[in-house]
Amino acid sequence: MKSRIVAELGQAGILLPSLIADGLAANDRVKARLSVLQAATRHAHDPHAAGFDLADECRAASLDPMPLEALVRGAAQAPGERVVAPGLDQLESAIWADVETMLSAVQAGEDAHAAAMADRLAHLKAANPPEGSDSMALARIARLTAVSHQRGDSLHRLIMDLHKALNRLSAAHAEEVLAGAHVYGLLPQDRPMVEAFMCGLESTRKLKFDHPGLGTTATRSAARLTIQNDIGETDAHVVVIAVEGSVVTVTYTDVHLARAKFFTNLLRDFPVQWSGLDRKSAAGLGDDGVFYLVTGRLQADDDKQRDGFLAAIGASLVFLIDWNKARKVLRNWVAKSDAIVILDWAARHRYGHRGFLALGGGELVAGAVQHATPTRIGFGERLDHALGRAGAIDFVKTVLRVSAEALLGGSSARLARDRIEADLIRHLQGVETGLLAIVVRQAGLARDIATDLAQLVAEQQARRPFDRHAFAARASHIEQKADRIVIEARNDIARFDADGDIAQLVNSIEDAIDLFEQAAFIASLAPDQMAESLLPPLAELCAAAVAGTEAAATGTTAAADVPNGQRVDVDDTLAAVARLIDAEHTADTAERAVTAIVLKGDFDLKSGLAALEFARAIERATDRLAAFGHLLRARVLADLSA
Repeated sequence: MKSRIVAELGQAGILLPSLIADGLAANDRVKARLSVLQAATRHAHDPHAAGFDLADECRAASLDPMPLEALVRGAAQAPGERVVAPGLDQLESAIWADVETMLSAVQAGEDAHAAAMADRLAHLKAANPPEGSDSMALARIARLTAVSHQRGDSLHRLIMDLHKALNRLSAAHAEEVLAGAHVYGLLPQDRPMVEAFMCGLESTRKLKFDHPGLGTTATRSAARLTIQNDIGETDAHVVVIAVEGSVVTVTYTDVHLARAKFFTNLLRDFPVQWSGLDRKSAAGLGDDGVFYLVTGRLQADDDKQRDGFLAAIGASLVFLIDWNKARKVLRNWVAKSDAIVILDWAARHRYGHRGFLALGGGELVAGAVQHATPTRIGFGERLDHALGRAGAIDFVKTVLRVSAEALLGGSSARLARDRIEADLIRHLQGVETGLLAIVVRQAGLARDIATDLAQLVAEQQARRPFDRHAFAARASHIEQKADRIVIEARNDIARFDADGDIAQLVNSIEDAIDLFEQAAFIASLAPDQMAESLLPPLAELCAAAVAGTEAAATGTTAAADVPNGQRVDVDDTLAAVARLIDAEHTADTAERAVTAIVLKGDFDLKSGLAALEFARAIERATDRLAAFGHLLRARVLADLSA
């Protein structure tokens, strides 16, 4: 386009899209150049610090990084609080030129603040006259790079204001709206790329709900397509995507380091080469003036991968809005690292966290705790302490999912809260199911000893040798293992404030194991061969013990599933309880038979006493198992009536 003649004809407005594109490109350049100036200052103060790490940022701004890298490496301190570096004068001149380019575009667009910005630039240039050398005072560098000063304006602040004005102009004077983006100066080949980005953006835009943000502009400048999105409302929270050929460059800035890492991780499915997270400082920006910049570069294999990457970037942006706020809320309920895991899951599954915040955030979880389980989870207690880590993560995921579904589906907040409370109760029941699993482990250990007792009697009947001392040692080892499990179970019962009947079940099985171990100990002291007449009732007694331990295990397993509403689990539990009682009756009869044989027979004291104590220990163990069965029956009936 013949720009000069068009301007002479009074049709400068037709040049505006190009001027805005040039102004936005100048904005990219001047920010990169200011970063180089800051890097040169740091190198001059500490030549041994980390080297030049602005190559990706410079390339993204269409600047050759090599001379700028040479400038930084050549920077040194000079007398009089100054810095000297090769090309420093040219760098400053280029900075002022970029600002003037931005101002020209704003003036051409007749922005309401253009005149004031021109005056500000004139005053800033007057206050910082060119020195014409590669030596620059540190105070001058500070004035050029600082966002603001207590005493007045700054060049960096003017650049930020010019950038905002350019964004306003680009939206107001766009050639067209393409798939929701304000675009100008596009070539035909640019349109599919913008549409791909917007397709991704629109696929998740609804998840921001009533929060502002996600406005997009796109422009063609020379060989580069640039797409910019404002994300949210934070000044330093910006993403700029540049596409040249098959190369896509993403430049992202954020005041929160953790969120910057989160953003790059959302794009982990693509082979992006990320720069290091560059920590920058600018007075007046954020709480402490610190923000972070990261640049990613993707060399696409084909158009499909390129457009897929652009769509993924667009889809990810909604999950950055209020991200740090959501992270802080979740940290009150789960560990810091788990909060990020949950937010990543919510983003990957397209639920996000904005719905959760919109429905109350932390108050939503606190309300569920207060209404559903006021006695089970204490005030200020983290969920992973009450539900276990896996249970807490799963519950919080449900909270985020239900919140998003409620707002997207137009259902009431009351219904969402009811669903969340119901899920919390389910998880607490799951905790008790986990505790019942410990009871099943105990029953298995009881069966191990009971089976060995039955094997001992069987070997006696077959007149085969049996190492009773090794058997007793094994039983003692099992009993000690069971004790450790009981201690763990009691700690969990207290920590989760579980129902008292679970503690009673644990204690009943523990008593049975202790008595079985006592029987094994007695067997190790008994004569090598028991009287033939004692073996049948002892075998029957041991068989009843084995049957009782098996019934305890199967009954507990079925009882754990009763809250899920399966009738067959209720029937299985009650049938197991009946077997426990039958086993106890059988053991009573067998123990009495042993007593009768001993008292009527002519046994030596050791043999008779050993047989009586052996039988008595096993029979008492089946009594404990029968009591276990009654407790299990009461628990199941209570679940049915709940």
